[in-house]
Amino acid sequence: MTVRNRVARIRRGAGGTVARRVGWGLADQAVSSLTNFLVGVVAARTLGATDFGLFSLAWVTFGLVLNVSRGLASDPLVVRFSGPADERWREAVRRSTGTALVIGCVGGLVCALVGLALGDGLGAALIGLGAVLPFLVLQDCWRFAFFASGRGRHAFVNDLVWGIALVPALLVADRHPAAVWFVVAWGVSGGVAAAAGLGQARLVPDVTAAWTWVRDHRDLGLRYMVENLCQSGAGQARMYGLGAIAGAAAVGTVRGGELLLGPFLAVLMGINLVAVPEATRIVRREVGRLRPFCLLVGGVQWFAALCWGLALLLLLPAAVGAYLLGAVWPTASQLIVPATLSVMSAGLSSGASTGLRALGAAALGLRAQLIASVFYVGGGLTGALLGGAVGSAWGVAGGALVGVGVWWWSLGVGVRRHRAHVEPRTEPDKQAEPGVTG
Repeated sequence: MTVRNRVARIRRGAGGTVARRVGWGLADQAVSSLTNFLVGVVAARTLGATDFGLFSLAWVTFGLVLNVSRGLASDPLVVRFSGPADERWREAVRRSTGTALVIGCVGGLVCALVGLALGDGLGAALIGLGAVLPFLVLQDCWRFAFFASGRGRHAFVNDLVWGIALVPALLVADRHPAAVWFVVAWGVSGGVAAAAGLGQARLVPDVTAAWTWVRDHRDLGLRYMVENLCQSGAGQARMYGLGAIAGAAAVGTVRGGELLLGPFLAVLMGINLVAVPEATRIVRREVGRLRPFCLLVGGVQWFAALCWGLALLLLLPAAVGAYLLGAVWPTASQLIVPATLSVMSAGLSSGASTGLRALGAAALGLRAQLIASVFYVGGGLTGALLGGAVGSAWGVAGGALVGVGVWWWSLGVGVRRHRAHVEPRTEPDKQAEPGVTG
């Protein structure tokens, strides 16, 4: 066999390995998104617009804590420990999952205290969320750990366990028309999956190493945390602002519109789970291939969002929408076009974000997220003042489009800085390191 044939064979094998990892990412996220979609649909049909709005506010609050956990625990794990499941990976996962568990406990305590202070339906939902938050963030960290080691099938099985456990939990919640029951059903079933992750990884989270982990990776973790908080905090600010301006029913309407895009989000998030580890490997080999890879990642998501939005507009019968969302459907259906445009822009932006994560350019990513979040919240709240839920959706679409330009400009800067930092070096081992942290 000639050298050329050997190289071609190796490349085909590598391509097949990447395809399998992407496939497991899509399969895992399909299960995860289906689980979230199932919770949302049953809650929307059972609770009605106002109580579903309360459930949605608890949902976005969970997103806030989850993104703290991802920034401090999961993201540094993926950037710095993507590779085989050796002892180095195992030790990193023990410390990372321990950090996630501590964050979940602290966040859960804060949610419970705020819920006690608020009282009523929203307070009860936040108390329920506080009780299950540790399980939810731990389960999420297991998923990132599995994908970092290239074992996406483990993440798929873990989310499948969650989906199976969710069915009896929702049957119980469906008999009690209150937001708190759906929050608890969702969280308890997630706890079953978190426990399954212990057996899959054959590891126990080390909560005593949480502070050490945060300290050792503070150059990435703190910036990723702020970046993630800007993203989830922007969504939370938009939702709470919309609720204050137009009422809880408007929040339920926006959440209903987001649910219609749930199956597509399986594609977007599934690709993202695999994209950062793959991009990290590309940076280590040849940084010149990073931007084409990120453009491919973002372009696939943009095109998938377009196709899904057209399918909703042209193929979804109104009767089916009404069956899925109940009283939320009439207004949620008006959000399909702006919501699709927003997700298309988010897909393009996530391609650039993937590249910045792979470069370790946390400062550039933070700056891009801050700017994009300002336009997101500003557009959403300005639109809410002018046109309620529908106006808010169009305002967010405009803000997301501005964010695309911000993210891709930042990626260009990151690649140039990386080259300036790495290429002058002559030692082969140093050339393999992903160089920039900001």
